[in-house]
Amino acid sequence: MTIVAAYVYEGGARVRAASLSPDGLALGPGEFVWIGLLEPDEAELRALQSRFHLHPLAVEDALSAHQLPKVETYGEELFVVARTAQIEEGEVIAYGETHIFLGAGHIITVRHGSARGHVDLRAHLEASPALLRHGPDYVLHAILDFVVDGYTPIVDQAEEAVLAMEQRALDTFLSRAEIRALFQLRRELLRFERILGPMEEAASRLERLEFPCIDPEVRPYFRDIRDHVRRVSSRIGALRETLTSVFEVSNLLEQQRQGVITRRLAAWAAILAVPTAIAGIYGMNFDYLPELHWRYGYPAVLAVIVASCAALYVGFRRSKWL
Repeated sequence: MTIVAAYVYEGGARVRAASLSPDGLALGPGEFVWIGLLEPDEAELRALQSRFHLHPLAVEDALSAHQLPKVETYGEELFVVARTAQIEEGEVIAYGETHIFLGAGHIITVRHGSARGHVDLRAHLEASPALLRHGPDYVLHAILDFVVDGYTPIVDQAEEAVLAMEQRALDTFLSRAEIRALFQLRRELLRFERILGPMEEAASRLERLEFPCIDPEVRPYFRDIRDHVRRVSSRIGALRETLTSVFEVSNLLEQQRQGVITRRLAAWAAILAVPTAIAGIYGMNFDYLPELHWRYGYPAVLAVIVASCAALYVGFRRSKWL
């Protein structure tokens, strides 16, 4: 069985455990059941479909588990899809899905690929009967808020990685592996941003529109979820722009350093051109050259070479070419 937890609540308190049997899912007045499933098989979902009259299309979506965040209405039933995200080894963002069926007396969560369970969330809600008393619509808000809270550690870790790359780019040349990591992080953030857009739209719809099974007093709570997603999306956009700036600054600094090296090579080439030219002149096999038979010709030529090179060296130093 893939049922993680299934309990019946009344008046904000847990009343009893529930099972998939018809007797275990019988509800009295004012009661609702919260069932949590982890990657269930088709038979389990079909049993819940029969008991709570879940729409076949929503059940098919929950079984396929390849959905973007969305909110859909099927008669008096509400179907919500949320995308979970967490950092795995290698700093790769792993995604999961949480499908939520909301009805008048039930809320059913179906998790796929999500390592973050709802045990702590359920305990937190059970410790606040005044909030849980609102019913399954408030549980929906708490689940979505829980999912969105998982986005913040991803952004925090991404910011630390971006700051490290930024400092590295200012200190030295980025290696091929570091450039690859930069583009990998940028690609991960782009994928993450594609999830945040539909998630914000779903939260906004839950806040603004009238849906079955959602009390008007609970609708304002979804504003916090929308604002949270919007803040995360804004931070992700800023990080992507920073990564682009890091790459551009790295290229500019590399070009600048290459320019400095080029100027130094040109300066040394100009300095060495003087003795090369003089030595080349006196290396020609002519019989009559000035100073060939002069007693002080050799030291005079050396003195001219040294003086010329020294003058060029001082000039290039002052112009900061060396």
